[in-house]
Amino acid sequence: MTTRPVIDPVSLEVIRNALTAIAEEMSMVVMRAARSPLLREAGDHSSALTDAQGFLVAQGADVPVHLGVLSFTVREFLARVPAERLAPGDVWILNLPEIGGNHLPDVKLIRPVFRDGALYAFSISLAHWADVGGAMPGSYFAEARDAWAEGLRMPPTRLVAGEALDEEKLALILANVRGPDERKGDILAQIAATTVAARRLDELAAKHGTAWMTAAFEAIHDRAERQMAEAIRAIPNGVYRGEDFMDDDGHSGPPVPIRVTVTIEDETATFDFSDSADAVPGPINTTKFIAGAAVFYAMKALYGPDIQPSGGCYRPLKVVTRPGSIADAPYDRPVVGGNHETCQRLADAIFHALIPVAAPLLSAGGPTTAGLLIFGTRTEAGWQTFYEVHPGGEGARIDRDGMASTRVHLANVMNTPAEVIEAEYPITVEFQRLRAGSGGEGAHRGGEGILRGYRMRGDDTTVTTMFERAVVPPYGLDGGAPGAPFGAVLTRADGRSERLRGKQNIRIARGDLVVVESSGGGGYGRSAVAETAAE
Repeated sequence: MTTRPVIDPVSLEVIRNALTAIAEEMSMVVMRAARSPLLREAGDHSSALTDAQGFLVAQGADVPVHLGVLSFTVREFLARVPAERLAPGDVWILNLPEIGGNHLPDVKLIRPVFRDGALYAFSISLAHWADVGGAMPGSYFAEARDAWAEGLRMPPTRLVAGEALDEEKLALILANVRGPDERKGDILAQIAATTVAARRLDELAAKHGTAWMTAAFEAIHDRAERQMAEAIRAIPNGVYRGEDFMDDDGHSGPPVPIRVTVTIEDETATFDFSDSADAVPGPINTTKFIAGAAVFYAMKALYGPDIQPSGGCYRPLKVVTRPGSIADAPYDRPVVGGNHETCQRLADAIFHALIPVAAPLLSAGGPTTAGLLIFGTRTEAGWQTFYEVHPGGEGARIDRDGMASTRVHLANVMNTPAEVIEAEYPITVEFQRLRAGSGGEGAHRGGEGILRGYRMRGDDTTVTTMFERAVVPPYGLDGGAPGAPFGAVLTRADGRSERLRGKQNIRIARGDLVVVESSGGGGYGRSAVAETAAE
């Protein structure tokens, strides 16, 4: 019988930081090597390391919704590709939402890491590709009613074997996406990131041995489990319910409820989303893995910011979803917007539920939408796809105003600089400024959103919108007023204007102007003016 090495606290801290540094180096490799501005400028990618069973041991300072999903990806991958099929030098590619995923544009590359013939870790690079095929440039189709309208579906596929890229499989992928040269550059950047991680892990294993590394992984899990259990114990036992709403079903109709029941019992927390709406026709459905990511984010943000993200964090947490619901949709439903829209509403529902016990820790409602616009332009060289998210006003807190022009909750993607947009695409950024007065009133005021104007220089352009908080605005807390809703306005070159819907695909022309009006944050507490009026 082999005795597991004992990892002392100092050594554990050293290895924990070393693993995090490896994950962060992976993300730097992607940003420096990728071809698309979406990755190298906006940083819409994430990196993680897992143990041999697929449980998370470290992650980069990346996008929370990605990282929450990556807690499940390798385990779901191993359920379909047994470890016996893996070999040194492999890199596998996949994007199916039902395999520990979120939506098709977020493509995962997984490298098993071996030493002395034994598998002991995985490195994973997730990157949002600017296009994965489908009905519209950018792979967001507002009218989608099934998963196949959203793009190329890739099951686990060995793309690299023995460090050799399989050119036939790569050609098959590139034949089914727009901008194949850009996609190829991004794939190679992801492969490079997983390679660097494997090299760094090998350096650690050469110094300490794989048995010690495996023991360190278990120690990380055990400590994170204890820390999360302690965090839960600080919450009064009880049952707490919260809800929030999507603007519509992705096509039309009234707001769609997202509901959660949170049950705290000593050192265990259960989050049950079963009462949420059924899966909807439009592309705002999501997966049970996104629900898990929202739970992990909410608990870590409120009660455990210093806990190392790892598989151990999930042991005291139980996530329940109802198959067939918007939070656990059938595999054939469209989900592209659920990744960054519905995930935020799942988190907001949790925060609403915890108001009775956590109000001083909470912010009022913020820009919990990607505020996404995608411009697709046909050029002589093929399609160019510009994918841009937009910040809004942070919700106010009990002790301060909300910040202007920021991203909150499970989002962490940067904007693309105007200079890069104008150099790479036939688009001029005519202006960008704060949206004055968009923050909600209160004892502390919500932050302000932004106004950003895009003027078209090309003749054949599509624009796709995918945003929320246009109908149900960011909420105020403790008597604070809601922030201004999100919006976008198209003004044609001839002066005609129309307000764009939250989920829409349209064609626009040279000289047309699209203006984004991002949401303001909600206020916190009643303002002095409101208090005086009440008296």
